[in-house]
Amino acid sequence: MTQFQGFPSGGKVQYTAIPNAFFSALMPQITDINELKTILYIMAMLYTKKGYPRFIPYGELLENAALMQSLDGSEEKLRGALKTATERGALLSVVVEKGSGDIYLINDDSSRQAAEKIQSGELKLAGIKAGLPQPATSEPLPDIFTLYEQNIGMLTPMIADELRDAEGLYPEGWIRDAIKEASLHNKRSIKYINKILENWSTEGRSDGTYQRDTKTTGPGKYFKGKYGHMVRR
Repeated sequence: MTQFQGFPSGGKVQYTAIPNAFFSALMPQITDINELKTILYIMAMLYTKKGYPRFIPYGELLENAALMQSLDGSEEKLRGALKTATERGALLSVVVEKGSGDIYLINDDSSRQAAEKIQSGELKLAGIKAGLPQPATSEPLPDIFTLYEQNIGMLTPMIADELRDAEGLYPEGWIRDAIKEASLHNKRSIKYINKILENWSTEGRSDGTYQRDTKTTGPGKYFKGKYGHMVRR
C-alpha cells in the first residue's frame, strides 16, 4: 500500500462542497464502499460543472481514471454502485436513447425538477435526447408504518394511531415524503412529520402541489379530526 503523503496547504488548495445531510443522514446508511466512492466522485465532478442542470453522463464516469481505478477498473462494480445509490435516493438517473447510458444528478429539489422536465421533453440537453423513464422496481413499497420504523424509530401504538389519522387527512405520498424529509434533516419524530404535513397543506409544496390537491375535495376537511387545531384559517 502506498502511503498517502497528506493534503497540500496554501491558497491554491481546491475543495468540494458536500451537503451536511450527506454525513448525518446518508452516509450512516451506506455499507458498500463502491457505492460510497461513486457518490463522492460524482459530487466532486458535479461541483466543477457549469450551467443548469448539472449532470454526469455515464460515459464520463467510465472515463474518470481515478474513479475506475478505485473500483479496480470494473464496470460491473460501477453499474452496481450506481444502481444502489439510485435506489437509495442519493442519485437520480435519467435514461437516454441509443444505449449511450444514463445521466446522473444529485437528488435535490433542483435536480428532481430538472429530471422531470428532461423526461417530459420540456428541458432539452445539448447532444442528449431523453428516453423513457426507467421502469419502477417490482418490489412493493413498504407501508408508512414500516417506512417510519426504517427511517425514524420505534413504532409505538400511539405513533401508529397518529399515522392512521394522518392517512385520513393527507395523500399517502405526502406522508412518505414527510417521513423521508424528517429523516433527511435528522428530525426523527412524529411531531416533526406532522408539522411538515401541516405546512404543506396550508402553504403548498415546492413541487406545485397545494392544499386543493390533497384527498379532500374542499378545505373544510383540514379543520376536522385530531389535526384540526394545527391548521390555520
